[in-house]
Amino acid sequence: MTTTPSDVDVVLPCLDEAEALPWVLSRIPPGWRALVVDNGSTDGSDQVARALGATVVHEPRRGFGAACHAGLTAATAEVVCFCDCDASLDPALLVPFVREIHDGEADLVLGRRRPQGRGTWPAHARAGNLALARMLRRRTGLRLHDLGPLRAARRERLLALGLTDRRSGYPLQMVVRAADAGWRIAEHDVPYLPRTGASKVTGTWRGTWQAVRDMSRVLAEGTATR
Repeated sequence: MTTTPSDVDVVLPCLDEAEALPWVLSRIPPGWRALVVDNGSTDGSDQVARALGATVVHEPRRGFGAACHAGLTAATAEVVCFCDCDASLDPALLVPFVREIHDGEADLVLGRRRPQGRGTWPAHARAGNLALARMLRRRTGLRLHDLGPLRAARRERLLALGLTDRRSGYPLQMVVRAADAGWRIAEHDVPYLPRTGASKVTGTWRGTWQAVRDMSRVLAEGTATR
């Protein structure tokens, strides 16, 4: 019988996701700890998360990277996973990711989002993601297709990367620095579901291209220090 790997923390950056939290937290694998990082919610997300048994971390500085890194520094498990908190991704899909880390087959495992249904992933968001994947390939040689938020790696190794971005560039900086450090990086297809509520980033052209600018800055910094 295949068992679920234990000693895992799941970081869930959260900004006004009270409606999505019940489903997301119900999908956390048994024995894993959910770390909901409240990034200034005004809809009671922190109270909902706490009532559902999650550990709540407060990060007052706004920014996706700020929330993710606050969760990483609060984590204590051997393996740390990341997942959006808007019900667009199923945390249960992280089980094989963690097993791959535990078995020593990869150092960082990423989910390649596959949209389920029309309108799940707007055209401008896909275009931005494609542009970044191409820039990443030129910078690192990695043939990745997505820089999505579903991912898993060992906590101590993630902390050793010294991640500094606290905005939308955080996920990319993690991949760039991992590649520079010689990590084995794997990518697997995962279903991408219609999110609950309005997107704070990819729901608008402005948000998407702000994210692209943040990530382009990360790539430029990496090139300058090589």
